[in-house]
Amino acid sequence: QVQLVESGGGSVQAGGSLRLSCAASGRAVNRIDMAWFRQAPGKEREFVARITWSGSTAYSEEDVKGRFTASRDTAKNSIFLQMNTLRPEDTAVYHCAARQAKVGGTRNPAEYNYWGQGTQVTVFS
Repeated sequence: QVQLVESGGGSVQAGGSLRLSCAASGRAVNRIDMAWFRQAPGKEREFVARITWSGSTAYSEEDVKGRFTASRDTAKNSIFLQMNTLRPEDTAVYHCAARQAKVGGTRNPAEYNYWGQGTQVTVFS
């Protein structure tokens, strides 16, 4: 089992920045791929970024690439999402997800076994 706890959400004016953190713990925490997803009210959960056990990253190409940066601290079993130039449309609950490491990353939420409760990000204009 893996437990995930997100932090760092909040309210920020458009153009501002936030840094989300996700700490993983549990017996199965070794060698896990991790990812960020978000869900806005009335919308489906969508992929934001993922970072594999080896450090390989990928981002949603639609609108976050170039503004968001995912990173991880393997020693602390944590990942981070630095979000810059935030827009009102980035408003959502951001969830951290994890799965046991496999070859190649994935953007499919169904491939992730473990989920955090989420942290609210609100961007106002």
